[in-house]
Amino acid sequence: MNRYLRLAMLQLRISAAEAMQYRSDFVIQGLISLGWVVIVLLPYLVLFDGRTVIAGDWDAASALVVMGYFIGINAVLTGVVSPSVTSMVEQIRSGAFDYVLLKPVDAQLLVSTSRYEPWRIFDLLGAIALCIYAFHLRGSSPSGLDLLVGVLMFISGVLAMYAMWIACAAASFWVVRLDNLAYLLGAIIDTGRWPVQVFRGMWRLVFTAIIPVALMTTFPAMALLGRLDVATGLLSIGGTLVMVVLSRLLWRAAIRNYTSASS
Repeated sequence: MNRYLRLAMLQLRISAAEAMQYRSDFVIQGLISLGWVVIVLLPYLVLFDGRTVIAGDWDAASALVVMGYFIGINAVLTGVVSPSVTSMVEQIRSGAFDYVLLKPVDAQLLVSTSRYEPWRIFDLLGAIALCIYAFHLRGSSPSGLDLLVGVLMFISGVLAMYAMWIACAAASFWVVRLDNLAYLLGAIIDTGRWPVQVFRGMWRLVFTAIIPVALMTTFPAMALLGRLDVATGLLSIGGTLVMVVLSRLLWRAAIRNYTSASS
């Protein structure tokens, strides 16, 4: 475990060094990231201009917590997961993935940490600031237990999102062009900026059990707000573990069927 952790940190340092080669560009990218946070908030501001609650009991401050979790999940997706998966697809297409398999480390871990976009840390900091501001608007702060569960549920949401993208990456061994699928997953995850209770009927089921966007944003926000019951929390974590295991099995099956593009 320590070996893999050192490897991940080494690749993070390499990505950070590359990003800092042109410091002005790093600052500009950071400002663009902060600008993206502002743009993401525009639909929220429009929605709550003239209304106080949505979906029953989601007031503006509570919905802002969901928005904070959405921005945090997106920061991990665009800063860590998506760049690495995109790089892996290019390696499969060119045949360079052969060299990954030759290295004496787990291929999934290696490709999952191959590239970072360090400036996305500004998005993550923006997400934390939004949650702090949301609780300022509420006039209260989360309890220690709610904060702990909220963090654990965020980690669970990150793992669920990661499992989805690893499944997408594994599919690239059979279908090399996955641009449209990646865009589709990104568009679906965008729905996580709203509480899942906004959706009705079939769509709520889809975004909870089939494509579990609720696990990434709504349920963590509910945990931080002290609204998440124990059963839902345990089911969410259990569902995430199932997704991680299934994505791992799919990855191993894809590796067994890999045929080099260079041969």
